[in-house]
Amino acid sequence: METIAPFIEVIDEIKEADGDIFKLCFQCGLCDSVCPWNRVRPFSMRKLIREAAFGLSEIEGEDIWRCTTCGTCTAQCPRGVKQIEVSVALRRVATEYELFPASVKSARTARASLISEGNPIQGDRKKRADWAKDLSVKTYAEGMDVLYFVGCYLSYDPRMKKVATATANILKKAGVDFGILGSQENCCGESIRKTGSEEVFKRLARENIKTFIDNGVKKVIVSSPHCFHTFKNEYPEFMVNFEVIYISQYILELVNEGRLELKEEFPKKVTYHDPCYLGRHNGIYDEPRDLLKKVSGLELVEMESHGKNSLCCGGGGGRIWMDTPQEERFSDIRLKQAKEVGAQVLATSCPYCITNFEESRLNLEYEAVLEIKDITEIVSEMI
Repeated sequence: METIAPFIEVIDEIKEADGDIFKLCFQCGLCDSVCPWNRVRPFSMRKLIREAAFGLSEIEGEDIWRCTTCGTCTAQCPRGVKQIEVSVALRRVATEYELFPASVKSARTARASLISEGNPIQGDRKKRADWAKDLSVKTYAEGMDVLYFVGCYLSYDPRMKKVATATANILKKAGVDFGILGSQENCCGESIRKTGSEEVFKRLARENIKTFIDNGVKKVIVSSPHCFHTFKNEYPEFMVNFEVIYISQYILELVNEGRLELKEEFPKKVTYHDPCYLGRHNGIYDEPRDLLKKVSGLELVEMESHGKNSLCCGGGGGRIWMDTPQEERFSDIRLKQAKEVGAQVLATSCPYCITNFEESRLNLEYEAVLEIKDITEIVSEMI
């Protein structure tokens, strides 16, 4: 098969860079036991790693596209095998040769939109700031306190625009001197990188970095864990470092400093979902909960899978753009867990999670049972 040679080259690169991580794997199968896929269908990360070690992976198949890069297996692996890097390497080869199964076709559309419009959801670049046109939000200028990097879903998706609006209202209420980049803003590129499109990621990253530098940006707040992870952990590969703060962390600071007062009550039982790229990938578990605990009347309860063991929503690794049969959606399981603890509100802080949860809410007919809210939406109501 003509794709075997480049596949082996990619695997050899991984071996050289990471000291042959494949030798570390002793096939204990722990990765399979904790993988969320095995709650809905058979899937073996252990098998992928084993096949990759010998250059045997069938890169035309579905399995290399299943990994949501949630980090559960990586966090639990006793040998330090980098399963996510292996999955992404396999996808790079498949992308190079355009070997996409039917369920991945929509990811190609997202890739084309990223190249042409700087976002994966086919939004007009010129309309990226339209969500803010009635909010008196300024364009970022050098010397402002902070850049609010809105992100793609909050700029274009009708549901997520509400989160962007809530965030802007909170920042304005606290007297924060902030601005947005509007049409100058590109997707951070995290998810497209995880689908194997390395060159598209690099292009997006370089354009964003140039825009940040040209505009004198030093401090960035973000509403997406994927943006947070990318700016904090991946953009330094380009020899730059910006101060990056997650929105829930920033709002908590504003409350603790007395710049923001939560005046109203929220007399509901709330459970919090830890997004993978905020929790497992970046260790942010306490601040979102601490912020919710500041809200008067709010009762915080924990689901079965939370904190380091939080269940992935299913949207990471570019799967937010891929087709997943309803019976295989992790988000359905998550909503059932929220219902089991008697929660009236499932709160989180990630556009992918909210998008998947809202869809599951309709599929499960939970409209009268459970609300889905971003933490900023709750805070905005309280001020």
